[in-house]
Amino acid sequence: MANELVEKLIEAGAHFGHRVSRWNPKMEPYIYGRKNLIHIIDIRETLRGMLRAKKYLNQVATQGSLVLFVGTKRQASEVIQREALRCGMPFVSERWLGGALTNFRTVRDRMKRLDELELIMNSEKINEYSKKMQSSLNREYRKIYRNLNGLRILNRLPECLVIVDPKKEKNAVREAKSLGITTVALIDTDCDPTEIDLPIPGNDDGIRSIDLIMKQLADAVLAGRAENPELQKSSPSKPDATAEMIAKAESMV
Repeated sequence: MANELVEKLIEAGAHFGHRVSRWNPKMEPYIYGRKNLIHIIDIRETLRGMLRAKKYLNQVATQGSLVLFVGTKRQASEVIQREALRCGMPFVSERWLGGALTNFRTVRDRMKRLDELELIMNSEKINEYSKKMQSSLNREYRKIYRNLNGLRILNRLPECLVIVDPKKEKNAVREAKSLGITTVALIDTDCDPTEIDLPIPGNDDGIRSIDLIMKQLADAVLAGRAENPELQKSSPSKPDATAEMIAKAESMV
């Protein structure tokens, strides 16, 4: 199984780091060598980090705790959303809102506003507003939906964060550390591994690399949920029907 995973990681290009000039010296223990001015990540360290993270996430999911998936860079956004939905966990794939964790009550209030807007747009009440006001409500809805839709099931603080590129998601890492929330992250050679509790050294720019590793982590969460009979009563989250509303709102602006 381990050999098969190593082959998949190599095929996905998970061992390719950044240019040598961009490296963080603290990543040295995870670097195998260099080739054509590019650092090569030790794939054995990638495998070790991923297996440790999977074991931990399995335990977290078994206990019924929440895992928040975070990845807002272009290469990670779609993968993060898909895998979080698949394993029934909250996610942030567009933009990290400052205070999403440290000011959690305010964020919950904004989600209530999202529910209010959906009630208006799904009823005849929307016709009571002028065209200008409808356009304003549609813009407000799209903005809140993009930023908060993935957090709807985050009814309490998560036990841990799964992050793609903690250098880009530094605000999420900072909030998690201040609250004592565990961080699991895919880190490239330009990152600081000491900022992360469970680092997975690997290519955090390649879509195939991100896709493979996030799938592995989501599988661990699903396996953990399957071990808890209470969690079987609630199936993993699925994309809701608001995509149609988004398209409708965009056409009205």
